[in-house]
Amino acid sequence: MKALFIGGTGTISTAISRRLIEEGHELWLLNRGSRNAELPEGAHFLVADINDEARAAELLAGEHFDVVADFIAFVPSQLERDYRLFKGKTDQFIYISSASAYQKPLSDYRIDEGTPLSNPYWEYSRNKIAGEDYLMKLYREEGFPVTIVRPSHTYCERSVPLGFHGQNGSYQVLKRMLEGKPVLIHGDGTSLWTMTHSRDFAKGFIGLMGNLHAIGEAVQITGDETLTWNQIYQATARALGVTLHPFYVSSAFLAASCYYDGGDGLLGDKTHSVVFCNRKLKRLVPAFSASIRFDQGVREAVDYVLSHPECQTEDPEFDAWCDRVIAAQEEALRKVKGAAL
Repeated sequence: MKALFIGGTGTISTAISRRLIEEGHELWLLNRGSRNAELPEGAHFLVADINDEARAAELLAGEHFDVVADFIAFVPSQLERDYRLFKGKTDQFIYISSASAYQKPLSDYRIDEGTPLSNPYWEYSRNKIAGEDYLMKLYREEGFPVTIVRPSHTYCERSVPLGFHGQNGSYQVLKRMLEGKPVLIHGDGTSLWTMTHSRDFAKGFIGLMGNLHAIGEAVQITGDETLTWNQIYQATARALGVTLHPFYVSSAFLAASCYYDGGDGLLGDKTHSVVFCNRKLKRLVPAFSASIRFDQGVREAVDYVLSHPECQTEDPEFDAWCDRVIAAQEEALRKVKGAAL
């Protein structure tokens, strides 16, 4: 199979790229080249910014691919560019959408591909929905061979997945745990969530590549393990070898007081309980199974982050904000208690 990935070295896509190379497929990557050295030998690289459409068209001249997958398309205009570049040049175009596009608030916490798409809280999700609409219209009217893939919270060994963190990633939350400081958890930590390791995601994704039954379909790829946020944070603390000190704050308060746009993702995604039904994926890819439990995957991620200084990006602004939120809530509690006496 000859495949082209736009991107191909991110949290979701690196595991797919590695596995395709190991299995002997012909993999091409079109990206800016900043992380290509992390892949094993065997890939072909087209070094360019995909947003430079003229340069990309020049590099792609005369090529045809069994599969093209865009891992870094976030708005419909980028998919319009992809259509111009790949119309007639691929037998399957895979768009990476997002499970956050599903209806919020949910009418049923159990989610499958028939769950309506609607997210009034998060522009990121609305753009993903618009991208899906654009591509499915092309499929219906012109036969453009699209497959839509909806990941949920997918993580890899390079970072620890948590519910809420600053703009520099989750390391500052780990640092707070290591220092014995309280850690913010949205709500009361009992809402349900699904974490999927990128190596498990890769199994499902590769099974959809070149799969004629996946053309014209939207398919979610997630694990089957359901956890509460309390369990997620407790597993992370255990991997660090420390005691967790949770500090619970309402999601609405966190979102309203957040100093950057992370609150939109909280209200538009992680606040809600979700349990994914993967019957469709398992019908299309009968061999798929998610085999990496979260407690195993997070231990691997913690070990990697703690042994790689480049992953330890501190975020003093987020740290100070956490302290302010905690102080404000404790002060409010003291005032309420005092008024009741």
